[in-house]
Amino acid sequence: MSGFSAAASAAAAERCALAIRARPAASSPATRQQASLRRSAGPRRSSTFAASRRGPVAPRAVATPADRASPDLVGKFTLDSNSQLQVAVNPASQGSVTEIDLEVTNTTGSLILHWGALCRDRRDWLLPSRRPDGTAVYKNRALRTPFLKSGDNSTLRIEIDDPAVQAIEFLIFDETQNKWFKNNGQNFQIQLQSSRHHGSGASGASSSATSVLVPEDLVQIQAYLRWERKGKQSYTPEQEKEEYEAARAELIEELNRGVSLEKLRAKLTKAREAPESLESDSPASQITVDKIPEDLVQVQAYIRWEKAGKPNYPPEKQLVEFEEARKELQAEVDKGMLIDQLRKKILKGNIESKVSKQLKNKKYFSVERIQRKKRDIMQILSKHKHTVIEEQVEVAPKQLTVLDLFTKSLQKKDGCEVLSKKLFKFGGKQILAISTKVLNKSKVYLATNHMEPLILHWSLAKKAGEWKAPPSNILPSGSKLLDMACETEFTKSELDGLHYQVVEIELDDGGYKGMPFVLRSGETWIKNNGSDFYLDFSTRDTRNIKDTGDAGKGTAKALLEKIADLEEDAQRSLMHRFNIAADLVDQARDAGLLGIVGIFVWIRFMATRQLTWNKNYNVKPREISKAQDRFTDDLENMYKAYPQYREILRMIMAAVGRGGEGDVGQRIRDEILVIQRNNDCKGGMMEEWHQKLHNNTSPDDVVICQALIEYIKSDFDISVYWDTLNKNGITKERLLSYDRAIHSEPNFRSEQKEGLLHDLGNYMRSLKAVHSGADLESAIATCMGYKSEGEGFMVGVQINPVKGLPSGFPELLEFVLDHVEDKSTEPLLEGLLEARVEIRPLLLDSPERMKDLIFLDIALDSTFRTVIERSYEELNNAAPEKIMYFISLVLENLALSIDDNEDILYCLKGWNQALEMAKQKDDQWALFAKAFLDRIRLALASKGEQYHNMMQPSAEYLGSLLSVDQWAVNIFTEEIIRGGSAATLSALLNRFDPVLRNVAHLGSWQVISPVEVSGYVVVVDELLAVQNKSYDKLTILVAKSVKGEEEIPDGVIGVITPDMPDVLSHVSVRARNSKVLFATCFDHSTLSELEGYHQKLLSFKPTSSDITYREITESELQQSSSPNAEAGHAVPSISLVNKKFLGKYAISAEEFSEEMVGAKSRNIAYLNGKVPSWVGVPTSVAIPFGTFEKVLSDGLNKEVAQNIEKLKNRLAQEDFSALGEIRKAVLNLAAPTQLVNELKEKMLGSGMPWPGDEGDQRWEQAWMAIKKVWASKWNERAYFSTRKVKLDHDYLSMAVLVQEIVSADYAFVIHTTNPSSGDSSEIYAEVVKGLGETLVGAYPGRAMSFICKKDDLDSPKLLGYPSKPIGLFIRRSIIFRSDSNGEDLEGYAGAGLYDSVPMDEEDEVVLDYTTDPLIVDHGFRNSILSSIARAGHAIEELYGSPQDVEGVVKDGKIYVVQTRPQM
Repeated sequence: MSGFSAAASAAAAERCALAIRARPAASSPATRQQASLRRSAGPRRSSTFAASRRGPVAPRAVATPADRASPDLVGKFTLDSNSQLQVAVNPASQGSVTEIDLEVTNTTGSLILHWGALCRDRRDWLLPSRRPDGTAVYKNRALRTPFLKSGDNSTLRIEIDDPAVQAIEFLIFDETQNKWFKNNGQNFQIQLQSSRHHGSGASGASSSATSVLVPEDLVQIQAYLRWERKGKQSYTPEQEKEEYEAARAELIEELNRGVSLEKLRAKLTKAREAPESLESDSPASQITVDKIPEDLVQVQAYIRWEKAGKPNYPPEKQLVEFEEARKELQAEVDKGMLIDQLRKKILKGNIESKVSKQLKNKKYFSVERIQRKKRDIMQILSKHKHTVIEEQVEVAPKQLTVLDLFTKSLQKKDGCEVLSKKLFKFGGKQILAISTKVLNKSKVYLATNHMEPLILHWSLAKKAGEWKAPPSNILPSGSKLLDMACETEFTKSELDGLHYQVVEIELDDGGYKGMPFVLRSGETWIKNNGSDFYLDFSTRDTRNIKDTGDAGKGTAKALLEKIADLEEDAQRSLMHRFNIAADLVDQARDAGLLGIVGIFVWIRFMATRQLTWNKNYNVKPREISKAQDRFTDDLENMYKAYPQYREILRMIMAAVGRGGEGDVGQRIRDEILVIQRNNDCKGGMMEEWHQKLHNNTSPDDVVICQALIEYIKSDFDISVYWDTLNKNGITKERLLSYDRAIHSEPNFRSEQKEGLLHDLGNYMRSLKAVHSGADLESAIATCMGYKSEGEGFMVGVQINPVKGLPSGFPELLEFVLDHVEDKSTEPLLEGLLEARVEIRPLLLDSPERMKDLIFLDIALDSTFRTVIERSYEELNNAAPEKIMYFISLVLENLALSIDDNEDILYCLKGWNQALEMAKQKDDQWALFAKAFLDRIRLALASKGEQYHNMMQPSAEYLGSLLSVDQWAVNIFTEEIIRGGSAATLSALLNRFDPVLRNVAHLGSWQVISPVEVSGYVVVVDELLAVQNKSYDKLTILVAKSVKGEEEIPDGVIGVITPDMPDVLSHVSVRARNSKVLFATCFDHSTLSELEGYHQKLLSFKPTSSDITYREITESELQQSSSPNAEAGHAVPSISLVNKKFLGKYAISAEEFSEEMVGAKSRNIAYLNGKVPSWVGVPTSVAIPFGTFEKVLSDGLNKEVAQNIEKLKNRLAQEDFSALGEIRKAVLNLAAPTQLVNELKEKMLGSGMPWPGDEGDQRWEQAWMAIKKVWASKWNERAYFSTRKVKLDHDYLSMAVLVQEIVSADYAFVIHTTNPSSGDSSEIYAEVVKGLGETLVGAYPGRAMSFICKKDDLDSPKLLGYPSKPIGLFIRRSIIFRSDSNGEDLEGYAGAGLYDSVPMDEEDEVVLDYTTDPLIVDHGFRNSILSSIARAGHAIEELYGSPQDVEGVVKDGKIYVVQTRPQM
């Protein structure tokens, strides 16, 4: 069925329309008057109820008698889930009273009607003289009348006898719930028009009806037009009825806006030829309707599109938008606006040029994009590393005050624990409040250096703000108990000749939260900056680090203590603070990175409102901005001279704001007066704010201004004002805390709306120009230059453009500003990044106005992060390629914001390559992208750790000195990270990781050691921290960090981690050998769920690629018969054979034997000549067993031997700190001449270079490397490992295998039986770029991994691309490898416990995998991996058993450096 049926038309014709007029809570008087005049312009008789703007209520028929009608129910409204408001009006006949009856159903409390009357000639409420009983006048602006309770309902009747009253407006207040009821956020309004306004005398319902009928023929036309607009679709009968009623409602809305019925008919008949039933001589045929010019329709459509956030519209939606725009303009014309007036109204700013640009490009409703320049991303490379060097400046010991001595005297008491402590300052003196616990007794001490007679007026509190008199049994001697407090005299005392006064109070166990107090000296009361002093008992004091030996460790301690000494002066005003900061810049610079960090921490505490901004000091805005300008000038100069500090300096500048000389700050003072004068708002909140601005402007004023703007935009919803303030950290208490407090709420009139929005918007520019370091508009304006005259804002201000800006840069910034609110964020993000890249060369140089460019870059960065967070919704259902592109953009933005971005840039290059692979449908794209996603995560974790190490010690020490809230100190670094691009990037990666794992078929787990286990879950931060612990019950660790070199603790049968140690790392091998479950969990939700099982019993069942788990009972655990149940406690039965020195200091490979060297040396000698010719084996010699002991016993080393013997005795007493001291002692050994001669002879005889031939220094390097190998016998991991299996550590003997290093392109480790699956037909191998130390050592990231079937060695299968960010490379050199008699014992995996040390230090290189042929060249990769697999297979065949093989690749050739049986 199509179109509309006659039946539906007939049904619709039975209904009459109720006239509705939507009206905001406080429209302007002019609007009211015009609306009233329009309503009275025709013969309309209506009783109307003003509903919300959301739309009309359903029309219904209404009729009344001619003389006095019975009350008409004009509306029902739901107040809450159980309560409804019903309003009935009994209209007045000539000279009588109009009655309005209100009834609220199901009420529980007492209700108040807050109301007033509306008259044509008044802008505010009239307060009628005829009022119900109990009515009170509220502030001469409204009436408040109580409802009467009637059963479950509340009722009220209002009588209006004033003929001038056209309507009443009201709100309802529930006193019991302290809750206001509104009509969809607006005032309720009841229209009172009656026959007395329109004449009367005709009888019958038709003449006195309270509603106007909408002619049914017009409803039919409107319904038809709606049907046409919707594409003439088929409707069901129910839909037809809905369409008719919707059409009727649209026409009623037009009439309510004041459009006459004649104009409405003319409009409809012009839009559509009238049906035949319309007469040609009707009034419509004689009405001319103004035609809307097409150019205005296009402009209005553009404005609608901008307001919607510039979404991408399909063609059909574009047509709808044009028609909607036309309708909006026609409605304005119908209300009486002339076309010229309409044109003037909407053609503001550069809107015409924007529209013409779209029309010219034929890109209707589509967002333009900038064309990003093609450039090498490495052009933005920066390699300024943050090196933390502890302060070396000699600082004279700080003179201890009497209060410092008093604190120390308490801490020296046996068992005394300081629980909380706070130092207060008053009038140049100090009072120290300390709560302690000694032998379960709680005490409070108050000590002061104020030596005049002093009274402590104090109480105790169980909740904030409470004053509660203490119990009489705890009062100090001589105290006087009052109603709510107690008074105690201070007692004079002395320490080291210094005098002080003290009060000591012993508390009972009363559950007190704190102690409020004030002081009295004679008749003078002493308070804490106008408030009570308060010592909080509930927060344990972790800020006593100042009193410990580690106080200030890792900080610029002298600088921080100087800041603390100057803080009281800094609190006077922001002018004082910024001038003090400027004075400290030189000292901070001299202290190095930690000095700059110290200034940042201080300024950050200020910016986050942890420090007082103003105290009893009035300062002009221009004085604040001048001080800011001075401080930021100093920061600018340091930015130019010290590129390694730029990242931190940007953070400081962003927190401080721009400032400015002369009238920049003065504008804040002057322009608020302009706002008040222009908008007639000189009292109340605006006057209070004006006083604050004149005396103490601060960054809070930016927030207050924004809150006012949002409040006005919301049609004066006061909750919006408070929400905006609270979201930005400003509470009512903070407003009241200003020296010039803000007590009042804003209260504006509707006619002030447009003017205030205009003026406050301008004023915001001035506020941000001074206070905001990250405001985009003001930063762009400052760099581009501007000149403003008139209107009282920025009068006479002229700022010239920055010179030397790139070509096209102004247009780029204009694009950014034009699109900053777009809903489609991708073009804007590209524009922001392009702008940052364009100005980067200037930021690396020293331009004349560097500071303005820095603030522009800060603003671009800040806006980018805001826009990215706004785009999350856009990415919810986006294709993988789009999410990858957004990650690429965020990576680039991060690279532009940090001083050392090499790793991030290589991540970006790899990620862009993965994106191209995805676009080309490469079947490896997800696996490739996963490796780079993991590498990006490592980079972010490394950055977070760097920030923590760099900033947190300063935050903790300065926080302790300044008594900053402990929660703010604890989260200091976390908040810095959360506010930067790294947090945004991390969030995007977390979203995308499951997508990659799904496409690459990786699952949520990598099972490294597949063992079925049951035990208690224990959550730990680091496996390293518990590796020496022994668990007394079967334990499965969920460890947040696993590096790869740790031991598995005793009692542990499983380890689950989000970290990604290599499958062949030490801890992985150890887990497999010990039959311990070991797996990486990639899914954050699964990991969180497992952490929630802390201390609960779980059973884990792994496969090669997945793990299932379930909670079990204690009885199920006991019944478990799994063979691994005792794995965590098993101790293998093994022993060491004591090795003796056999007379030789050095031997060649031909002399290697079990008595002389370990398995590592013997295996490498065995391979020589037996492996295929294409496999190289490096030449080797060895320093045999017993040599270390022989050297130690030499007379040359008598003192070293004695020292080591003493240290070994301490170790026997379980003083494990001796381990490190033994290692240091070993390094003091001198080399016997015979050792040097024999080693030289063997090395030269084997064709190896002798280090001494290059000079004595080279031999000393070699000798030090040998001693480091011997010393590794006492490294913690090896010592505890042998101790765990009860090996006699004294019997552990260390030979040293000496080999020439092959300067490797790649290094590899092979297990000739797949260790994860146990498949003996399959080889598993891992490969890294550079030396193998990054593979076997605890270097972050994963190696490239692959498997290869032994019956198809030409077809290796890649399992994962590498994510290790670092490669190690070395020149031609010698390596000295550990070769102990404890490394390859059966049943004990000792390999990797001891150190191999190269003679020269390796160079760490940040790796770029996008240029590595092993990654990008499939043929090369297949050849190398196949060769590695063949070498492993050949060695396994040679030994006849599975092998663990290490080797390197150099120029395509395979070298094997060692092999051992696979454990």
